[in-house]
Amino acid sequence: IIFQKYCHGATSAAIFGEIICQKLKEPIEQSVYKKCARDLMDEMRSNCPSLNGNRSNLDKHILKTLAEEKDFEKYISYIHNPRNHFKSFIRGEVSRYINDKFNDSVLPKMKENIELLQQKIMRAAHESTKHVQENRGDAGLWLKRFTQQLSDELIFSEKDLSGVEHDDVDDFKLLGDVIREELTAVMSDISRRFNTKTFAKKLDCKFRPDKLLIDHFCKVCWVQCPFCKATCTNTIENHGGDHNVPFHRVTGLNGWIYHKTTNLAISVCTSAVASNRSFYPTDSNDAVLWKEYRTAGERFANWSITSDLSELPYWKWFVCRFQKDLEKYYSNTFEGMGKIPEEWNNYTEQDAFDSLDKYI
Repeated sequence: IIFQKYCHGATSAAIFGEIICQKLKEPIEQSVYKKCARDLMDEMRSNCPSLNGNRSNLDKHILKTLAEEKDFEKYISYIHNPRNHFKSFIRGEVSRYINDKFNDSVLPKMKENIELLQQKIMRAAHESTKHVQENRGDAGLWLKRFTQQLSDELIFSEKDLSGVEHDDVDDFKLLGDVIREELTAVMSDISRRFNTKTFAKKLDCKFRPDKLLIDHFCKVCWVQCPFCKATCTNTIENHGGDHNVPFHRVTGLNGWIYHKTTNLAISVCTSAVASNRSFYPTDSNDAVLWKEYRTAGERFANWSITSDLSELPYWKWFVCRFQKDLEKYYSNTFEGMGKIPEEWNNYTEQDAFDSLDKYI
């Protein structure tokens, strides 16, 4: 096209303006998608119930979703690979939000960002022309000024136009008119191809809204209790001091059994450390008093487990609801010393939900 216009006598200013817009197309697209992704992240942090609070709030929504779906494999993923499960849950929430809100929220944001960027580019072109006229400069000075003004918005520099002849550009008014016209076409083309599929495809990995949210929620401590697999709730990844959780779980969820039996344990860490009972670390034949659990080795020593009787009904409901699944998964049973207390069977799914709302 450019060659054809040379043949038809197009001026150097027109050719240079078209080349600039062609070179700007990809940086513009990257910038628009990046800005839209950040806007979406902020919107979801405000409007999406699972994402509008802290990590504990997200955990609560994950546990409620698990209870609603009743998918044992997902529970096992949550128990043994919590970080991966959190990431998967966040990706699912973001995907649903984008699909549900695409026309009402995502698309308008995209168009707004395109319009704002177009205005900034035209303002940069106008300011560059004014700067050249005041300093009696040439196209080289115009280009330098133009790229400097857009450096915060676009990944674009003078190097992108290296080798492009512009020494004879002298009609800067025409250059501005060409950029305005060509830029409108570029923006229309980007907008026309914007949909849910291209949104996911065009985004740079590190600027995806799910990646931004995963970075926000998942750069925390993920060390798990050696007894029940509850995850430390400290929001600093490599924090000092002890690991801690507000509520521990039934230790049988981690496959713990009573010594020399095939009975899955029904004890909860907080009540166990308040007792006079003992446990056997998996790598030792020596019994350790629960109240002296810190002496059982390094992975026990850096945990703070408060001696009290506070227990979350959610996990008792879970054990009753998925008893057979747990027994099959661990090849042990809730029998004998591990017989499930009759009162646990009285907990309903609603009781489980209510306990999450009350305590988390």
